Amino acid sequence: MVLERIERENDIKKLSEDELKILAGEIRDFLIQKISETGGHLASNLGVVELTMALHLSLDLPKDKLIWDVGHQSYTHKLLTGRREGFDGLRKYGGMSGFPKRKESDCDSFDTGHSSTSISAGLGYAYAREITGEDYKVVSVIGDGALTGGMAFEALNNAAQLKSNFIIVLNDNNMSISENVGGLSSYLSEFRTANAYRDLKVGVMNSLNKIPVYGDRMVERIRRTKSGIKQLFIPGMFFEEMGIIYLGPVDGGDMKGIMKLMREASHIDGPVLVHVMTHKGAGYPPAERHPARFHGTEPFEIETGLPKHKRTTANYTDIFSTVMRKLGDRDEKVVAITAAMADGTGLKRFRNMFPDRFFDVGIAEQHATTFAAGLAAGGMKPVFAVYSSFLQRAYDQIVHDVCIQNLPVVFAIDRAGLVGSDGETHQGIFDISYLSCIPNMTVLAPKNKWELSDMIKFAVDFGAPIAVRYPRGEAYAGLKEYRAPIRYGKCEWIYRESEIALFALGSMVKTAEQVHDRLKEAGYASSLINARFAKPLDEEALGEITANHRLIVTMEENVINGGFGEHITRFYNECGSSITVLTIAIPDAYVEHGNVDILRKELGIDAASVTERVLEAYRKQGTERTDD
Repeated sequence: MVLERIERENDIKKLSEDELKILAGEIRDFLIQKISETGGHLASNLGVVELTMALHLSLDLPKDKLIWDVGHQSYTHKLLTGRREGFDGLRKYGGMSGFPKRKESDCDSFDTGHSSTSISAGLGYAYAREITGEDYKVVSVIGDGALTGGMAFEALNNAAQLKSNFIIVLNDNNMSISENVGGLSSYLSEFRTANAYRDLKVGVMNSLNKIPVYGDRMVERIRRTKSGIKQLFIPGMFFEEMGIIYLGPVDGGDMKGIMKLMREASHIDGPVLVHVMTHKGAGYPPAERHPARFHGTEPFEIETGLPKHKRTTANYTDIFSTVMRKLGDRDEKVVAITAAMADGTGLKRFRNMFPDRFFDVGIAEQHATTFAAGLAAGGMKPVFAVYSSFLQRAYDQIVHDVCIQNLPVVFAIDRAGLVGSDGETHQGIFDISYLSCIPNMTVLAPKNKWELSDMIKFAVDFGAPIAVRYPRGEAYAGLKEYRAPIRYGKCEWIYRESEIALFALGSMVKTAEQVHDRLKEAGYASSLINARFAKPLDEEALGEITANHRLIVTMEENVINGGFGEHITRFYNECGSSITVLTIAIPDAYVEHGNVDILRKELGIDAASVTERVLEAYRKQGTERTDD
């Protein structure tokens, strides 16, 4: 087996041409086998096998710097740098990350996880090389989809000023740049719409149409030829206009062709773009037919491509999807926005039923937010469905374009809290902190699937900026009998007892219910309150709690700094209350990848850990009062 001979970086250079072909096949087989067991990003990785091999043959790692945009397509890179054995623990707690990590290997030049960052990072490396006088190559690999992110264009504009070599590899896996990045042919607009050109075009077409039999055929042939010429030349001309040398396109399966262009590119003083045409899912028919489904897949049966574990219950995204479809039926002002995540956020059904009110803006959360603000200003009811981690990219727009103007934009924040296998870059553990400090913003979190439905309906008719955050995974179906109407800024009492008040938000209500049962078994009374609102706080309820409780336990799946618990602590401090506050939240740290249940236990926010901390705080507080 050729793959077994790859024990460290640059071992690939010891192989013959025939062995390289064998290696490509073995890598695909290996990835299909391993990802079918662990889950992970398959289609994108199968598409870049030969491209990655060509890059490793062209570079001297780790001296040279190879930066992968997003990084979910770096599995072959990991194999070629001696991390084959790590795939058994891929994306598991304590195991190998599914993204490049500098702490994992010297061959990972830059940590990535979000889109459109590689050109900026690579340009930084290139200028650092100039300043320090070092000698190494810098290569940034960016997908055509990532070019829909404005940051990539900002970096391209800046890169044109560079005087030393910098290679950008465009991984074009949809065979059509213009469709994915949008507007790349706009530089021809003035020419194509000029009077002289338009008159000539109309005159020629009219004359040809008058020719019997052959005229129509000639017109159609010209149209097809024009389309083909635009497809071939427009992308390169666009980059050349920006001051970036363009090379390609080259077939992504042609290692020799890619290496030839890399050699040419490395001799150019300044930025150069190498255009590589790849095919997502290459080598595995199910992934080729359904690249979106195999972008990030759960464990699957290799023979069929079907999931090994079929989902039998609805998740929160499913609930949101259903509610949005119903709201679209009832109210023609409801519009939906996604940043290249129609399937992931549950907007596929809305898109199919109301195509004129659905907008996929590409990987452009900043634009999506201001676009939503414009829709709201125009009298619409925009719902921007977005992962918590990705919404961070639009913070300035949330503040300036939505909240300062107090516009009724709904942020449907999926994957809020711990998301698991994708790790630090994808954990949605900051949104309560970064949203609750913004004036005019309201933040809610549902305890179960019915409450999510109620909250989305409430949010759409709210008339001001509002965010509903909900977790990844199976929607909680407990506490069904507790469904008080959503009232602005009001919590929901579930169990009214005394001594200990469990004041939980969103996904932590389920945990609080378990803690309540554990405390009861241990002989301690406790109330359970569903906070519902992270902002504003229900100050009336907080005051009521102090009447017959000695300890309030705030519970949230968010970092402790700036979170729900800290706001409650400040409230009690400001009103001079003597009640003890125990804040249960995620520590001030980034959370690595792993199973969510394992992560919750490690972070001390699972039911057993919380119960232990509550009892310790309650007993300590009781002892202190006795001493007093």
